[in-house]
Amino acid sequence: MEPTTLPDDDAALARAAAAGNHPAFADLVARHQRRIFTMAARYARNHHELEDLAQDIFLRAWRGLPSYQATAPFSHWLAKVAVRTCFDFLRRHRLRRQCEVSRDALLLDGTLPPESPPSPAASADNAALLRVRSALARLHPKDQLIISLIELDDRPVKDVAALTGWSESNVKVRAFRARARLRTILESMPHGD
Repeated sequence: MEPTTLPDDDAALARAAAAGNHPAFADLVARHQRRIFTMAARYARNHHELEDLAQDIFLRAWRGLPSYQATAPFSHWLAKVAVRTCFDFLRRHRLRRQCEVSRDALLLDGTLPPESPPSPAASADNAALLRVRSALARLHPKDQLIISLIELDDRPVKDVAALTGWSESNVKVRAFRARARLRTILESMPHGD
């Protein structure tokens, strides 16, 4: 049985881009750039990493266009490419991220002065956010990925399974274990009180 092709503008642009039409691919990038940057921002620590990661996602998409079958929306296919690229990014940079000190951590411990004095409520929110980011960076890349997709992106288990290629049961188990590891890391971190 032959797969059905979905009629959508993205699919037509993807076919044209796969045939070497650079303006068609530029249109696809323009249409999906905001979503890809939002997704990549969950994994990048700074603006430079974010730009590199987003560029890598679109480069992989360009190279993989011949494999796009248009049996699902292009945005789903691109999201899969993005998730796999982000996971590869986390794996490649895992050791460096565990050893390096982020600008956020330096701001948190007072080593770097803030640009403007934050309100007490904003300071508390920033401190909590920085603690969670620091704890996430200590997780294994698969755990970071699952926490980011389920908790930060608020995606359902079924969607995460489709994006990662893992079974729904595997996603649930990985999420449960990743939350437990994150909790353990957070409990072991000083509160800075």
